[in-house]
Amino acid sequence: MNLRLRKNANRLMLTLTGVCTLAVLIPLFLVLYYVVRQGAAGLNWALFTRLPVPPGESGGGMANAIVGTLELLAMAIVLGVPLGLSIGVYTAELGNGRGLDKLAGAVRFSADVLTGIPTIVTGLFVYALVVVPMHRFSGIAGGIALALVMLPVMLRASEEVLRMVPQSYREAAMALGATRWRVLRDIVLRAAKPGLISAALLGVARVAGETAPLLLTALNSSQWTLRPDQPMASLTVGIFNYALAPYDDWHRQAAAAALTLIAMIILLSLVARAWGRIGEVR
Repeated sequence: MNLRLRKNANRLMLTLTGVCTLAVLIPLFLVLYYVVRQGAAGLNWALFTRLPVPPGESGGGMANAIVGTLELLAMAIVLGVPLGLSIGVYTAELGNGRGLDKLAGAVRFSADVLTGIPTIVTGLFVYALVVVPMHRFSGIAGGIALALVMLPVMLRASEEVLRMVPQSYREAAMALGATRWRVLRDIVLRAAKPGLISAALLGVARVAGETAPLLLTALNSSQWTLRPDQPMASLTVGIFNYALAPYDDWHRQAAAAALTLIAMIILLSLVARAWGRIGEVR
């Protein structure tokens, strides 16, 4: 009797988990289907090679926004990933004993609080910290804002990845006479490399679609702007502006830009996963 009840409970829970999975996947596929259907019509060579045209005119593209997005993400990665990884290593590997566990706990709590803060608040903070002293919007401010949004995600994800490395790896290396730094560098980080790359990718995906922080920091530009100390165009801000405009051609370009952004994230994911498999410890 008990066996039958357990089997029935198991079937019920498997059914519920399947229903919950479908409830999550169906809206996701509907969004992707809508973006692909609307964006495919607007994909053309001009979108990737031409600059935006004045309001009311047809044609043009978002070449400057695509380059600006890549530049902003590059700055966010350079600033956010090393800092997030370093703090993650501290909280996972070094933040214990001699009172350091309390400091590590405070860092974790701060990261959790930062994760829940609306990104527009982060943009307002960077606006006051960077934009106001510089007396201009800039790509630098946009990169800093995205890095701050990425930081807590990268920190917590990298910490969890490092904690998943078996303790026996560390003990075996120390038993052979390796110092704690060499154990961390040559054993723990190598074993956790694929997971750390996934953590960095998670942080990049978190900020790739952000609009609010960039409106207050990088703003936008209708011209080529490669200098990071000047206002910089981005796909997310371009999509926001074009989607609100009363022009059908701009709506098609906004959908095409959204599809382009999704494709960029997927391509980055594939490259990062392929890189993570190189030198993987088995």
